[in-house]
Amino acid sequence: MKPSLLLYIHGFNSSPLSHKANVMREYCEQHRSDIKVVVPKLPCFPEQASELLLEIVAQYQSDYSIALVGSSLGGYMSMWLNQQFGFRAVVVNPAIKPYELLVDYLGEQVNPYTNERYILEDKHIDELKALDTPTIREPSEFWLLQQEGDEVLDYRQAVSKFNGAKQTVEPDGDHSFIDFERYPEQIIKFLQL
Repeated sequence: MKPSLLLYIHGFNSSPLSHKANVMREYCEQHRSDIKVVVPKLPCFPEQASELLLEIVAQYQSDYSIALVGSSLGGYMSMWLNQQFGFRAVVVNPAIKPYELLVDYLGEQVNPYTNERYILEDKHIDELKALDTPTIREPSEFWLLQQEGDEVLDYRQAVSKFNGAKQTVEPDGDHSFIDFERYPEQIIKFLQL
């Protein structure tokens, strides 16, 4: 049996320093040191980010059993990777139609974690559309962790998209997913790592 690898995919204008990434990393270090945790710093642009994720999969897939945790835009990327490779995934307040949402963010951006400055252009919206997963083939491979108080995304889009998947939908909360610390053990079990 292959060793396990958890690939954590952060969201838009986030980084490997995100709170949820750290929660997963620390849980595995303390309780499941047999799991390799990979939290890449994704490029700002969707096509480059998808290429990096494919490189990571190519690097590890033959030696490891891979599963995903994706937050926000990372949830969108998790759906895309699942479509290609069948990886199990936990998606946290996932972006369902980021190509609609990010139109409002065109222009100069500053990543608050890295202070990286970049320009988001129309072509990047097209790159996001190219990664869309119109339907989830195997809902059983997903667990949706969603808080209704998400101030960035309409939680109902995710509830609808992941119809048939395991869902934990909590009232209130916010886009960061408050008290995420409650879930790492259950996430690892669901991902069968």
